[in-house]
Amino acid sequence: MKRIMLSVITLFLFCPSFVHASATPVGSIRTLKGKATIIRNKNAVETKIGSRVFQKDSLKTGADGSIAIVFKDDTLLSIGPNSEVVIKEFLFSPAEGKLSIITRLIKGTSAYISGIIGKLSPESVRFETPVADIAIRGTKFAVAVEGPVEESR
Repeated sequence: MKRIMLSVITLFLFCPSFVHASATPVGSIRTLKGKATIIRNKNAVETKIGSRVFQKDSLKTGADGSIAIVFKDDTLLSIGPNSEVVIKEFLFSPAEGKLSIITRLIKGTSAYISGIIGKLSPESVRFETPVADIAIRGTKFAVAVEGPVEESR
C-alpha cells in the first residue's frame, strides 16, 4: 500500500499536467485594442493577440480597451471598453456529447456570435449578467450592463 501511495505522489510531483487537467486552453485572443488584461488565478497575465484563454479566466478592459476571443468551437466573444467577463465553463468534446459554454458579464458591453456548441446544443449555452441570464436560441446578440448593480446571486 505504501508503495502505491509513493507512486501516486511521485506521479503528481513530476507530472504537473495531471494535476492541472483543466489547463487546456478554451480559446485565444483574436483582436486587442488599448488596455486589456486576463486575470488568471488572481494574477494579471500578459495579454496580446494570440494569448490563450482558459476556463475560469476573467477578461477586463480599460476605458480605451476592447478584446475579441475566438473559442475552440469558433464562438466569437467581443468585449467593449470598461468591461469584465468571466469564462465560467467551456466544454467542447462533441464525440463524447460534452458541450457547454457559460460566460458571465460582470460589467460593460459584450457581443456574442455562436459557434458549433450554439448550433449543436443551444440549450448548453448561457450568458449570465448581474440581473438576468441569456439562453442562446439564435446565433448572435449584444448586451450592456450599465451603472452599479446590486448582485442578487
